[in-house]
Amino acid sequence: MSPFNQTIDNHQNFILTGIPGMPEKDFWMALPLCLLYSTTLLGNIIILVVIKVEQSLHEPMYYFLAMLAATDLSLSLSSMPTMISVHWFNWRSVILDACITQMFFIHTFGGVESGVLVAMAFDRFVAIRFPLYYATILTHGVIRNIGAAVLLRSVAAVLPVPYLIKRLPFCRSNILSHAYCLHQDAMKLACADTRVNSIYGLLAVIFIIVLDALILLVSYILILQAVLSIASQEERLKALNTCLSHICAVLLFYVPLIGMTLIHRFGKHLSPIVHTLMANIYLLLPPVLNPVVYSVRTKQIRRRIVRIFCKDRIGP
Repeated sequence: MSPFNQTIDNHQNFILTGIPGMPEKDFWMALPLCLLYSTTLLGNIIILVVIKVEQSLHEPMYYFLAMLAATDLSLSLSSMPTMISVHWFNWRSVILDACITQMFFIHTFGGVESGVLVAMAFDRFVAIRFPLYYATILTHGVIRNIGAAVLLRSVAAVLPVPYLIKRLPFCRSNILSHAYCLHQDAMKLACADTRVNSIYGLLAVIFIIVLDALILLVSYILILQAVLSIASQEERLKALNTCLSHICAVLLFYVPLIGMTLIHRFGKHLSPIVHTLMANIYLLLPPVLNPVVYSVRTKQIRRRIVRIFCKDRIGP
């Protein structure tokens, strides 16, 4: 009997799926996926190395960028094992504990990324509104505390999820909708009351994603007010230019998230391929493009990368 048709009483494993209607071992899917992950790993590692070795980048703005790169790297590494196993090797089965572990890390680093984007908005506000006190306000200790608070908040919010999933009996179909494990996806397969899971999941989303989105909106209203108070038009444009990379990072995170949420809520009539592609775009697009955006938009990072790759040609 095919594993896609079987029902297991209180089963302890799940079956992962890739893009519906496509052979999971098709190299036309596997090769682009490998390219995306390779680009993600290489791009974010380069950002981290450049910020570490370049003394001129040891500033609050770039420390927060390093946090974003580390978060993107961690988020990609959380989903990569099962994505590669499904699309490269056609290994679809994953045990319950491994699935719960993966969903914990995916949801945790998703929350961390949202929090880091808020911290970066605060950094831009302080830099524009209080330029003379920028280094005094955002000291190394303050930056470490902000990073720790962002991480602890996300861990605390997601920590109950494994226990909420572990208590559920699974006696229906064990086929998940994606090539990785998510709380809302696994929850649908339970043959018990999942209202507690649903309510807690909603509260966690409000506490992290919705709250952060509101803070980002308020932050940019304050930033815009601060920019408009600058007398020189040239200085106003320069101040706004420092925010463009961050605005791109915010859009890369929230636009796919909102799109995936709307399709999940109102697009039940759409093809399963659309749902799967939107979920993969939400998970894969920001870690791939964030390093590209900051490398292109940030002159200091771009110059250092050019020096790293061209030092044999141009000399020391």
